[in-house]
Amino acid sequence: MPANLTPDYRAAEAAFRKARDPRERLDCLREMLRLIPKHKGTDHLQGDIKRRIKELSEELERPQRGGARGGPALVIRPEGAAQLALIGPPNAGKSSLHARMTGSAAHAAPYPFTTQYPEPGMLRCEDIRFQLVDLPAVSPEHPVPWLASTLQTADACLLVVDLGDPDCVEQVDAVHALLRERRVTLTERWTTTGEDDDDAFALRLPALLVANKADGLADAEAELRAFLEVTGLRYPALAVSAITGQGLDGIGPWLITHLDIMRVYTKTPGRPADRHRPFVLRRGQTIEDVARLVHKDLARSLRYARVWGKTGFGGQQVGREHAVADGDVIELHA
Repeated sequence: MPANLTPDYRAAEAAFRKARDPRERLDCLREMLRLIPKHKGTDHLQGDIKRRIKELSEELERPQRGGARGGPALVIRPEGAAQLALIGPPNAGKSSLHARMTGSAAHAAPYPFTTQYPEPGMLRCEDIRFQLVDLPAVSPEHPVPWLASTLQTADACLLVVDLGDPDCVEQVDAVHALLRERRVTLTERWTTTGEDDDDAFALRLPALLVANKADGLADAEAELRAFLEVTGLRYPALAVSAITGQGLDGIGPWLITHLDIMRVYTKTPGRPADRHRPFVLRRGQTIEDVARLVHKDLARSLRYARVWGKTGFGGQQVGREHAVADGDVIELHA
């Protein structure tokens, strides 16, 4: 039976796809359940929405249940310019990379399944911070039932492999198969992000393949090219080493470019711009988006803005729909 979903429901579904904050996603799910047509054709979808509402509600309540008794958080609230999940097979060195890039206390050990819960940390590049989330290994021997829910808040992922492992091709095939079972697809396309058009809960994550332990290979770049040829994968790829730091300084700039990140700086009238804490947006976003980042009420009361930078002459007065550019200085007037 056809679902015959209404435009209002589709709008709520689109809002869910766009949302990254867990509480905002929960509100969107509840709105989807309220608006979905109630008939046999939507019974399965209604059940899926109800299950996700229950799981996310319980997860958001966990940290408040008497401290440690609630257990570690399984859904990480996004922070910084983007949230990036570290995904990979056992012993690929995800935790070592996470610790090296973020200075976190992620536990690394030479045996599999060391990481049991999501471990967030911040990668700094220039005046931008990326949130890296270390995750348990993806493997048939150690299924992680909550993995897909955790990935829902990610903007992209780093797929970590050890090219020195003779089973690396089979391991990556297993990672892809297990993710597909959970309706998660990794894609080489970084120009668009989000979920499948026909399924609000089927996630497509842009992936950067990170070939770790390059210090142990005679010719890491050649090994990487051979791996991509054998697997047929088209992900952008970098050869790195968590031990020596080889290649790690290229990850941050690569992310800035391929996530279409823009930094804008705000100022108050008569004062210089605050150059220490930029607001981070994506290409195509507007003055209204800047105002919303400053404060949600400001977006509603905004009258106009003055802009210094690449998008006009110094101090040009613009409206809320004006597209901003990287490095713009913005003075908001409510």
